[in-house]
Amino acid sequence: MTAPRQRKGSKGKDPGSNIQNLKPDCGFSWWTILCLMTGSIVGISLGLLCCIYVSTLHENDLWFSNIKEVEREISFRTECGLYYSYYKQMLKAPSIQQGLYELIHDNTTESKRTINILQRMNIYQEVFLSILYRILHIQTYLEPIYFYIYTVFALQTVYVIALFITSWLLSDSWLAGALSGVWYILNRVDTTRVEFTISLRENWSIPFFALQVAAITCYLRPQLKPIQQRVVLWLVFVSTFCFCLTWQFNQFVLLVQALIIFTLDCTSSHLFSCLSLIFYLLIPAVCMCGFQTGLKTGGFVIRVGKLALHTLLVLTLTFTINYSAKTILQLKSDEHIFKFIKAKFGFGATRDFDASLYLCEEAFGLLPLDTFERLAGTVLLYPYLCTLSVLFILLLLVALSNLREREDRTFSMRPDVAYNLLHTVFFGLLSFSTMRMKYLWTGHMCAFAAFGVCGKEVWSLYLRVLHCNTKTMMRLIRYSVPIVILAFLYYKFWPRLMEEISELREFYDPDTVELMEWIRLKTPKRAVFAGSMQLLAGIKLCTGRVLTNHPHYEDQALRERTRQVYQIYARQSAEEVHKVLSSVGADYIVLEDSICYERRHSRGCRLRDLLDLANGHIMDGPGENEPDLISASHPRFCEAIKTDMPPYSTLFTRVFKNKTFNVYKLKKLKKKNKAENSP
Repeated sequence: MTAPRQRKGSKGKDPGSNIQNLKPDCGFSWWTILCLMTGSIVGISLGLLCCIYVSTLHENDLWFSNIKEVEREISFRTECGLYYSYYKQMLKAPSIQQGLYELIHDNTTESKRTINILQRMNIYQEVFLSILYRILHIQTYLEPIYFYIYTVFALQTVYVIALFITSWLLSDSWLAGALSGVWYILNRVDTTRVEFTISLRENWSIPFFALQVAAITCYLRPQLKPIQQRVVLWLVFVSTFCFCLTWQFNQFVLLVQALIIFTLDCTSSHLFSCLSLIFYLLIPAVCMCGFQTGLKTGGFVIRVGKLALHTLLVLTLTFTINYSAKTILQLKSDEHIFKFIKAKFGFGATRDFDASLYLCEEAFGLLPLDTFERLAGTVLLYPYLCTLSVLFILLLLVALSNLREREDRTFSMRPDVAYNLLHTVFFGLLSFSTMRMKYLWTGHMCAFAAFGVCGKEVWSLYLRVLHCNTKTMMRLIRYSVPIVILAFLYYKFWPRLMEEISELREFYDPDTVELMEWIRLKTPKRAVFAGSMQLLAGIKLCTGRVLTNHPHYEDQALRERTRQVYQIYARQSAEEVHKVLSSVGADYIVLEDSICYERRHSRGCRLRDLLDLANGHIMDGPGENEPDLISASHPRFCEAIKTDMPPYSTLFTRVFKNKTFNVYKLKKLKKKNKAENSP
């Protein structure tokens, strides 16, 4: 969103246009090299510091090095345990080829089904790490589990360095990179959750996403040579490819990115010298590029009308291609996401079980207001809002100026700044709507705020208003303000960090450990277990037993099976539950008191409430019910089975019990009973 790049020999130069790549404001070549070396050392050091920091927190929180292997594996909660189990499975295989064959023809993740795990889930990273661990011959020096977690923590180094580079490129000062890295570490609660959810796909993918943003920022810099453009474009492609491989929600993130680039291209005729970036992100935009020539001609009103029509055509084409492809290929894996989005904004049925599961989770709710209190506490929020508000107003003025096609443009904005501005706006809105998406926003927020503190764009506007926009004053402010902020952050937070990493805790979950040990020692290796998705992932990891369902919720058939298995917490007859569990091949069911008598969620969001609503039954407890709901004809299964009275004792036998879990074995019906129960 700027004037066309100047040709060779042009006399007019922007104060920062003689700087390429990562060269800060340095006058002499030796000084430039010194600045580059210093900035590089600081960036790598901050990345390593972040890696060591989260690794230390993980160790101190669990005493990971001193607990048993089963306890280490239990610490991989919910879907984290499922993903790690495939890494463990690959290492246990006699050979790499056999391990890959077992993943492609897997019959333990979903009972009575053979599925291709590589096709169904994003576990290429687990496969790659298992192969790498085999060929490096480091088995005598490093345990497999440590190789895995250290790799994930090492990606935090990549993440911080990518943020460092982004803010350095935007501001032409490595002090901005240092500030962004420090802010990322101090705001750890809101920037990452890697220390306690190691295997989550986002912890693998977001570092590559940050690297892609840094590459796009570099690509959009003025006066970049053609060979540099090609190299950076390949880096965009590689980082985007790695991002897509490691996270199943990549398409939604890339859609937002595509909308950002499309918006910038529509509002400026000079933003891109090449539209190849859009090709990687949004095919319909490329299909409509043939209409770009006539889009930005005519008067202001005509241009706005053409722009609105162009936008409508692109969005229509996007949804048409999406719908057609899904219809032809019969793709329904992300159907639950669209149900959730429709229900979240009041356009869908609120009784849908899949949508309600997401709506009732805090992570998929609105961003809590206390997030901004924490961000303000580290002095991140204030410069971020100042930078955002000033540059957003400037962007609007630039867009209006471009649409009016005025000869003398009073306002201008660099393409890399414009891209990062809309990036933080779009992903900020996404984070406001869904709290889990904040990790896509807060990291870049650190880089963008650091750019505002150390860059020229915002300070030049402020200094113009004060009538003191001189080079000396600009340099004084750009270097003194970040140093003062860094000194303040060190004074305020360094003692807290030292106290935090010195606080020692220990993993303690004896009931789950007892359950896993019992399953491993007392049940057949091919036994099939039914229960909650979260617990079953741990059972697969710790014992290798067969599951009926699991937390990777991206398959329609699996979602339907999960809803059926969860009838163990609904008001259903013993015969109906036994029939459902037998149909999926279950041998054992694990009932959790924490679900059966859940108090974590409010009425209407407890799992038993969601099941009652989906079944058309009145919910438990005091409160209103919708008029079309009816009373169930059977007691709640998870409660009634504990009475050990017929017909429960006829169909189920309790084989294990502790304070948290009850395990029942399904009795095999005689042929006569089977014939009577058959439809």
